[in-house]
Amino acid sequence: MNLDDVLDRAHVVQLPMAVKFRGVTRREALLIDGPKGWGEFAPFLEYGPEESAHWLQAGVEAAYQGFPAPLRDTVEVNGTIPAVPAEQVPEVMQRYPGCTTFKIKVAEKGQTLDDDIARVAAVREHVAATGAMPVLRVDANCGWTVDQAVAAAQRLMPLDYMEQPCQTAEELAEVRTQLMRRGIFVRVAADESIRKVEDPFRVAELKAADVAVVKPAPLGGVRRVLSIASELRARHMDITVASALDTSVGISMGLAAVAALPKIADDEDIDVAPAAAGLATGSLFLEDVTAPREIVDGHLKVDAAVPEPDRLAALAAPADRRDWWFERLRQAWEFVPAQED
Repeated sequence: MNLDDVLDRAHVVQLPMAVKFRGVTRREALLIDGPKGWGEFAPFLEYGPEESAHWLQAGVEAAYQGFPAPLRDTVEVNGTIPAVPAEQVPEVMQRYPGCTTFKIKVAEKGQTLDDDIARVAAVREHVAATGAMPVLRVDANCGWTVDQAVAAAQRLMPLDYMEQPCQTAEELAEVRTQLMRRGIFVRVAADESIRKVEDPFRVAELKAADVAVVKPAPLGGVRRVLSIASELRARHMDITVASALDTSVGISMGLAAVAALPKIADDEDIDVAPAAAGLATGSLFLEDVTAPREIVDGHLKVDAAVPEPDRLAALAAPADRRDWWFERLRQAWEFVPAQED
């Protein structure tokens, strides 16, 4: 396997989104039709070549090495609610049948905390109306200061956790300290502080978070996620596996990671299921390279996506975008560890 072989196997696609997410209405990705399966290379546009190399390493692993043996057949998933108006929440929630855990985007530019409160309340009421107990997470994407995060926690609780309320690990540690001092029982989760730094274990060393959100693509692949998860669990952090706005090919990486997480038994020797994974983001796309994965009672089946030729053709990116992604892959390749044939 070499760079030319990867490029020969590559397809660049544009997926239209059902709702605007991370500021985009179309998600572009480069897919690799490898000997062991399909891989995906789709770093967000702000990533430079060195950071993008982790995403490429993940795609190459999937395409040329395949995934570890699974220990589970299905994975519980959470629904994802973008920063939509509260009245639009029920419509979005319909895409996640049987889900009782939801991650809700907050701290959107141009919106207020009152907007966030209304959106979270709408999700809570909709789940409760089904007779289920809602498990709610909010994701601020570094959008708050420490004081804003603590104030938001007071008004939004009860929550499972607040994901990346502030930008730095030091700020997360301060949020966690302030919450404990005030008796506010809301956990702190780290996302960007793990996937966008050289040392993903620094969050644990600073005691900055209770939960680690780990994503195969930006962390370098399924095996890398399993290694990081093992280390963080040993440091008493819980794990949530999530996607990075992946196509169905990329979602396969996340499902493979959850399926291969070592089993953990409780005091009665009963297997404790992994936390609901953030892998139902396929519902955010209008079209994908495979038929939509069916969510059954809040779970997805563990499988590897195989794009359909007709869909690949219909969703193919224009020539200039294909060339742009090929050049981006070449630049990232310079930072990928040497691969064996």
